[in-house]
Amino acid sequence: MSELTLFLIRIAYLAVLWIFVLSAISVIRTDMFGARLSSGQTAPKAAKSKKPAAAKPAPKRRGAPTHVVVVEGGNAGERADLEHAPILIGRGPDAAIRLDDDYVSTRHARIAASGDQWFVEDLGSTNGTYVGASRINQPTAISLGTKVRIGKTILELRK
Repeated sequence: MSELTLFLIRIAYLAVLWIFVLSAISVIRTDMFGARLSSGQTAPKAAKSKKPAAAKPAPKRRGAPTHVVVVEGGNAGERADLEHAPILIGRGPDAAIRLDDDYVSTRHARIAASGDQWFVEDLGSTNGTYVGASRINQPTAISLGTKVRIGKTILELRK
């Protein structure tokens, strides 16, 4: 091979290496500090205000869950009322349930209602969200007592 060919291969190799390093740094920054909002976007409602919505809450059914509780992990005992749904779970400052767990993303998962049914949704986390022993990749229905694992933490819906 000629010297010019070897030189171009070296330059291409370095360019690919730098692209990989910069993309890895970008992923780490996003996981630690959250996604950057462009100038036209606004923050989600949960981040703007901690006050509950002024809308009239739906009538409660007998036997319906009223809160989410951390049952295992570093934050055991922490809870969030479902009347403030959707409930954001993660390490970020806007999370209703903040988890001090290295395996939890800044905005890891969300628990929300649709009618009388509650759903848990993974928000594109690195380590995933599990209902029972199954990793979820779409909103999944949960009921009273269903174990939801996020990192090393286990949560469940309770009355």
